[in-house]
Amino acid sequence: MTSSPPALFDRRLLRQRRNRAAGSLHDYDFLLQRAIDDLLDRVESISRDFPRALVLGGGGAVGRALKDRPRAAAKIGQLIETDLAERLANDVCVDEEALPFADESFDLVLSPLALHWTNDLPGALIQINRALKSDGFFACAVIGGASLKELRQSLMTAETELYGGAAARVSPFADTVDMAGLLQRAGFAMPVSDVDRVTVRYGNAFVLMRDLRKMGETSILADRPRAPRGRKFFVRMAEIYSERFADADRKIRASFEIIHAGGWAPHPDQPRPKRPGSATVRLADALGVAERSAGEKAGG
Repeated sequence: MTSSPPALFDRRLLRQRRNRAAGSLHDYDFLLQRAIDDLLDRVESISRDFPRALVLGGGGAVGRALKDRPRAAAKIGQLIETDLAERLANDVCVDEEALPFADESFDLVLSPLALHWTNDLPGALIQINRALKSDGFFACAVIGGASLKELRQSLMTAETELYGGAAARVSPFADTVDMAGLLQRAGFAMPVSDVDRVTVRYGNAFVLMRDLRKMGETSILADRPRAPRGRKFFVRMAEIYSERFADADRKIRASFEIIHAGGWAPHPDQPRPKRPGSATVRLADALGVAERSAGEKAGG
């Protein structure tokens, strides 16, 4: 009997932190809103309607965004918005790793900034594919692998300098090629992906970490260090961050990647790919959507 590999993420902790962030999330959701805008651009670009749609994650933000997006709203009939956290679930609380929906239940599934926290992403994608009707469309946005590289380096340098070694304190994420390949493995037809790179500027590293807490996006690694580091460690980390990643005005840069990926539930009339493993088309090109330019947010 083989045992399953240990879980990378503590999803119970994720639920707790998202519930805690529920009251303030709307004030710190600029990355979520950017991701949702892109997802709805893609919905608008498709020349068909979606009578029944499911949203995984987002805390009800898709429904709110549709109030200002009449073209997208006109394409979507019944909208069911879910979230792992009870306080953020607009319609029903759902674990993305164990979907409770029957096969072929939806014409459209969207997931804004939720699936990067799943322990079994291939399994979650397979379940989403099953929940789609034939020729149904799926699009998601996840945090990409180069996100928070400055914070990651600063934490590791400070911990090594002060304590002689460093623990993982920022979660690993997927990259663009990973997502296209995973969609193909999960049985999606015509899988495509692209990346939106965003540089956000803050007054200092402590303001960045505050925003991450308010977003509910702090690390939930299952094997994270349990003993907290003291003030000396975080002050040194902030110093290193400012020394290495500040602009002339002394504001620091924080890099984020939002990876967009999408695909279709198989249907006999769909075109077939030229060869296996050829999912290299940019999602923006495939759907005729202009790629988003990097944005900037000034920290306090």
